[in-house]
Amino acid sequence: MPLLQVRNFPKELYEALSQVASSENRSIPQQTIVLLRNALGKNQDLKIRRQAVLQRIDELDIKKAKKIPDPVQLVREDRDR
Repeated sequence: MPLLQVRNFPKELYEALSQVASSENRSIPQQTIVLLRNALGKNQDLKIRRQAVLQRIDELDIKKAKKIPDPVQLVREDRDR
């Protein structure tokens, strides 16, 4: 795997990156990769796939389903078993 080294990295930027990585439960290198992917538009493939899945769900036309069971009733039946 290639190695990336950045010299003269601004301290305030490094601290901000460290805080974001910590809040996302990622290491600094992992967070850097995520941010670079987003900045370079590499997450577009995922968005396109998500949109395709959502479109297929819309095409199912769930509104025309005969009867969607009541979730409360399903839970009660499950508890009674």
